[in-house]
Amino acid sequence: MVKSSRRSFLKGTGAAVAYAASPVNAVEESFELRYMLASSMYGKTSLEEILPEVKRTGSESIDIWPMGHANQREQIEAMGHDRFRDLLEEHDVRLGMTTRYDLGPYRLQHEMRFVKAFGGHQIVCGAKTANGDTLKEKVSNFVKSLSDPVKLAEDLGITIGIENHSGSLISSADSIKYFCDFSPSKHLGIALAPYHLPQDDNLIAQLIEHSNDKLVHFYAWQHGMGCHKPMPKPLELLQLPGQGVLDFGPAVKALAKINYNRHVEIFMHPTPRGIPIVDGTQAVGDVINHAREYMSRAIGRSGV
Repeated sequence: MVKSSRRSFLKGTGAAVAYAASPVNAVEESFELRYMLASSMYGKTSLEEILPEVKRTGSESIDIWPMGHANQREQIEAMGHDRFRDLLEEHDVRLGMTTRYDLGPYRLQHEMRFVKAFGGHQIVCGAKTANGDTLKEKVSNFVKSLSDPVKLAEDLGITIGIENHSGSLISSADSIKYFCDFSPSKHLGIALAPYHLPQDDNLIAQLIEHSNDKLVHFYAWQHGMGCHKPMPKPLELLQLPGQGVLDFGPAVKALAKINYNRHVEIFMHPTPRGIPIVDGTQAVGDVINHAREYMSRAIGRSGV
C-alpha cells in the first residue's frame, strides 16, 4: 500500500470536521451513484437512531456491521428479527448487505439466509490464503475453494463481495485482476476499496474498468493519513472523498463507463474502532453528505 502525502493541514479545532474546498464545478449529472450507508460510521449507536439517517444521507439501504467496528448486527439478534423488520418498515429502509469479516468466505451459510430473509443482496468479507507457486495460481485456487459458498449464493440470489484488504491474498492490483478474471459467477465479485491501493487515481479507474461486472461494491474511501493511530480529527477525516488528495473524478468516470449500477459507500475507519467517525449522529450524517456532494461534483467534472 502506498500512502499519500498530506496536501495541507486542515485547520480548525472547534468543529467536528474541517472541510477542504473542492476545485470541481458542479454541472448537471447524467450518471448517478447509488449509495448505501455503513452502520460502522456510527460506531455502536443504536439502530433506532441510525436508520432515520439512511435517507438523510441520500442512501437507498443500510450495510450492517458486527462487533469490532460496530455492533448493529448483534443489536438485531438482541432485539429480535421481528423488531428489526418493524424498524426497517417504520423508516422505509432496506437492508442492503452485511459486512462479515468475522465469518470469512467459508462460514456465510447462515448469514446469506439472514440477508435474503430481509431482502438484502450481498455480504462483504475478506479473502483467505491459498496454495500455489505464483500469485495467479494462488488466486485461482482461492476462487475454486469458494465453489460451495458461491453455489449457495446463486441459489439464494446473494452476492459475495471480497474486499481488497491490505495484507490479504486479494490486495494488489494484479490479484484483483486475477480474482475478477477467475470468478465464475456474477454472485462472486470484488468490493473495491481504494484505501488499500496505491493512491493513484488512474490505477483505481483502470481496476474499475477491468473488474467490470465483477465489481460488486465500491468504497468511496482514500488512504489520507491512515486509520491505525490516534490523530487530530481533521487529519483522520482525510480518508473521506474531497478531504484527502485522491481525485475521485477518474473513478466515477470509469464507473459510468462500465454502467455501474450497484452501490457506493462513503467510508472511513475511526481510531479506535467502534466509535462514531465524529461526535453526534447528525454530525456523522453531515460529514457523509459533504463527501457525497464532492462525489456529485466529481461526476460533473468528469463529464459523464
